[in-house]
This record gives sequence, structure tokens and C-alpha cells, in this order.
Amino acid sequence: MLTVPALAPVANPTPTLPSPMPIKIPSALPARKELEKEGVELIGQESALRQDIRPLKIILLNLMPKKHETEIQYARLLGNTPLQIELTLLTTASYEPRNVPTGHMEQFYRHLDDIRDEFFDGMIFTGAPIERLPFEDVDYWSELTRIIDWSSQHVASRLGICWGAQALMYHLHGVEKYELPEKLFGVFDHALASDGRQLGLLAGFTKHFPMPVSRYTGNRPEAIAKAPQLEILAESDESGVAMVRDSRNLDLFVLNHLEYDAETLAEEYARDHETGVKTALPANYFPEDNPDLPPVNRWRPYAFLLAANWVKDLYGQNPFDLSELAARASKP
Repeated sequence: MLTVPALAPVANPTPTLPSPMPIKIPSALPARKELEKEGVELIGQESALRQDIRPLKIILLNLMPKKHETEIQYARLLGNTPLQIELTLLTTASYEPRNVPTGHMEQFYRHLDDIRDEFFDGMIFTGAPIERLPFEDVDYWSELTRIIDWSSQHVASRLGICWGAQALMYHLHGVEKYELPEKLFGVFDHALASDGRQLGLLAGFTKHFPMPVSRYTGNRPEAIAKAPQLEILAESDESGVAMVRDSRNLDLFVLNHLEYDAETLAEEYARDHETGVKTALPANYFPEDNPDLPPVNRWRPYAFLLAANWVKDLYGQNPFDLSELAARASKP
């Protein structure tokens, strides 16, 4: 069974997670080797078929330029949950990523047409480094809206991250984003909303917890309040709204990055400066604000906890026969 990687002490205690179950990913996926080094328990096709329980089917729409790193980040979290997970990788057909070998995408990723008749327990929409563009100016926006509309009939619950969360809230609920005066960058303290702790999704969270932030845009609470089914679960005095949930179908929108590795913000900071982007030092990140000192991942326990709670919610609410989702979605 998997053991959570050793973590630096955090300001608030965190609970022990349930014993993990394996995650099923393609055998040849390059991310497999790094996940195995970390101790993430993986499962092969033959072993999965011998298990009596139905695995939860999760689809990851990976919109990030560094596909490999993103695959590892999300597979790591899902592989630490207490149920067997079958992970499917999805990409857009209308936009070809420039930083990934074509062979990798052809071998491991699927398009909407490939899965149009399938059903899934959950779907993750990652962030994308295009948030300053109006949604309609994004090259693949038309295809993305088709994917979102398809998911309304074929996926029980969606999880949007950063720009992916903003895109979902905009298309499904008409929530506009706004541009910030400068890049919001660092690790900020977040607080649960007064009623947030009662939701199973945030069970075990302490009242305050750290979360990495890296974005140029935000969403105003008053814009979210215009959609009566949306509720804010967590926010920050410094970085604003952080987590929002749809009370009808339990979609979750996370505007920040619990999935990030310890070095992710450091790599982004270095990349910005190499390309001439004058990004400020990420706040509350480097020890003593010294970029030469290695950052400490203080948020990972909450990332594991959120993933485990999300998967538990999916298991509790979803039918054994996922094709029933189509009939459920058609009900008012």
C-alpha cells in the first residue's frame, strides 16, 4: 500500500488519510517510472480486471503545456485515494501542444470523438497559461465548450483548476473573470467559509491552510453570488476567492494549485525572468525570501486530503452503471 511521502512540519495538524488503493494508468506512460519511485501504488490491466469492485473512472483534460509534469501531479494525488482509479487522458483536437512529442500525445491521449459514448465518475479540467485572453479568443474555446457540454451528460462531477475552473464557471454559470493589477504569485493563507467545514469535501481541513497561487486574473464574490447554486468554500484576504462549489451537481472549482510540486513556483519564477517577464518573488514561498534556499511543500497534505474527499464523494453519489448519468442529467 502507498505511504504519503515524508512532509515538512506544517503549522496545523492534518489527519491520517485512508489506506490508498492503486491507480490504473497506461503501462507505457513515462510518468509511471517517477510515480513508482515515489511509492505511488499502480495497477496493471490484468490485476484491475480481477478486482471485484468497479474502479472509479476519472478523465483528465490536460491543458497545461508541460503534460508530463501535470500527469504526475494528478496521478500522484488520485493514487493516494482509498479506491481504485482508472485514469483517462484527454486533450483538444483543435490545438496541438508545442512542447510535447507528437508520439506521446498519439499514444496516451484521446479526443472527444474517441470517448463521446463513454461515461465517467469525474473529470478534471486543468489550468492553462492563457488566462489573460478573453475566453472566446482562446484557439480551442469552441472545442472546449463542446467538451464541457458533453461532460454535463457523461460525467457525474467536474473539478476545475485555475483557468479550468474559470472556464467552467464562465460557460456554465456566466461568471466573468477580471484582470489583476499584477501577477498574483506565491503561497497564501486561505480560510474556510463558515459553512465550508460541514461539507464532506473539506472534511479534515483546518480553518486556515496554505495554497499556491499563480494567476493574472480573479473572480469577484459578487459575480459568483449571481449564480444562486454556487457557494464559496474558501477564500483569502490576499488572493481572494479560492474554492467554489455547485450545490446541484457537486462540481468543484479551485482557483489555485494544491497539486503543485514544491519546486513548481521556483521554476516558473526562473522561467519568467529568463524570458524577460518581471515577476516579483513568490510571496511566502522561499525560506527567508532567498531563491537559493529550497522551498518547502507545506500544502501537500491538503492536496491529498482534497483528492481523497473528492473521490469519496464520487463513490458515494454515483451509480454502479454510469450510463444512468444521462438520464440523471436530463432531470430539472
